[in-house]
Amino acid sequence: MEQNQLKGNGAYMSDTIAAVATGSSMSAIGIVRISGDSALTVADNVFRAKCGTKLNNAENRRMYYGELYSKRSKGISHDTDTSDGTAQKNSELIDLCLCMVSRKPDSYTGEDSVEFHCHGSPIVLTEVLNSLFSLGVRPALPGEFTKRAFLNGRLDLSQAEAVIDLIEAETPAAAKNAAGQLHGAVGLKMDSIYNRLGDIVAHFHAVIDYTDEDIDEFKMQNYSETLHDIENELHRMLETHGRGTVLREGLPTVIIGRPNTGKSSLLNALLGYDRAIVTEIAGTTRDTVEEKLLVGNVLLRLIDTAGLRKSDDSIEKLGVERTHAAISAAKLVILVLDGSEPMHSEDFEALNSIPSGVPLIAVINKSDLPEVLKPYDLEGREIVSCRLSAKFGTGLDTLVSKICEIFPEFDVMPSGELITNTRQAEAILRAAISLKSASSSLTSSVTADAVLTDIEAALTAIGEVTGKTLREDIVSRIFERFCVGK
Repeated sequence: MEQNQLKGNGAYMSDTIAAVATGSSMSAIGIVRISGDSALTVADNVFRAKCGTKLNNAENRRMYYGELYSKRSKGISHDTDTSDGTAQKNSELIDLCLCMVSRKPDSYTGEDSVEFHCHGSPIVLTEVLNSLFSLGVRPALPGEFTKRAFLNGRLDLSQAEAVIDLIEAETPAAAKNAAGQLHGAVGLKMDSIYNRLGDIVAHFHAVIDYTDEDIDEFKMQNYSETLHDIENELHRMLETHGRGTVLREGLPTVIIGRPNTGKSSLLNALLGYDRAIVTEIAGTTRDTVEEKLLVGNVLLRLIDTAGLRKSDDSIEKLGVERTHAAISAAKLVILVLDGSEPMHSEDFEALNSIPSGVPLIAVINKSDLPEVLKPYDLEGREIVSCRLSAKFGTGLDTLVSKICEIFPEFDVMPSGELITNTRQAEAILRAAISLKSASSSLTSSVTADAVLTDIEAALTAIGEVTGKTLREDIVSRIFERFCVGK
């Protein structure tokens, strides 16, 4: 479905909406945002600028200081002059605040918009909303401001999705990548590919539909190199998805070892607080415990696991099964060994449980106790190792350095080129598969219209990335991820 059809199906777009854009907790400043055809008129009914300017006549994107009133007439009231149509007589003063007007089509939503920058009391902000709702404004749905920006052509869909990625970014790299996508890094690439493929389809139809015109003969073989180049470009974008997923969600990092080697102590030491229960009793951890931690530029999704050992305890056995499941999905494994004891058979079994190709760091823990296990005990296994004391937090910097050395690619800050969105990656993959099919058909001497069927399928898939072609239900699900007020 085309973007303008989506807009046409949304009758609610004619409504004027409002929401708090700064969260629900107490803060110095709280912003109430209004958008829609009646935004300026409604705002003029509750706000009176100290300079006397009505908001309908206000300069675009200029802050005005003034008084914000409710529409109710109980409690302490302030008589106000109503000759200019501003705040009503006998209305209740809510706040002294700043107000800014952004007119369509150049506002964030592409509609007339008003923002009240109030003091950040949740009560004050609620009173402002109630006053607006009494004038016919309705509460905004999650993500509705950004959804309107998309439907009004202010953002393409990849930019709109970058907004929520930027809000949820947990690292500087994730924020920079999202900012690059908000600036159009993905959309510009997709538009270029879309236009190149569109030119091929347009040439074909021009030759068929305008036989009397002087149009170059259409030969599908002339476009073989173009199709091949675009397919390669799509695959290069897909190759970034793995790193992009890690950038957004964190690198699955599993802490394993036999019971009582200090796995939970290491998790707590890395986090800087007691997240996992630590006791002298072996097998305290029965289930996986998960937390995120930024190490250098690498966001780790640390997973503390149940100790690996044979047991008749049904609960402990279930914990061990979950440990093995976590290991199979890990991108980094930290094996914790007790440096005050020699290697046990369970240590070797833990080593052997790690899939080949998964980076491994052996942490020789308890360096505060007499050293028994030596690093050379691990020789011949090509294992990166370090000594530390999780109990006293010594040697953690060495572990951090080892992790950063294993993932040097995260030292390069992205600028929007990483595909972090699974929906986008799936659409790009479908486009690449369709182009591969089109290229294969060229060598099979099939008719041009059969090849173009694959190209048009690729166009549809690419259009889904930016929102040129997308179902309304998919659009709704995308914006449900957003918070109210954005």
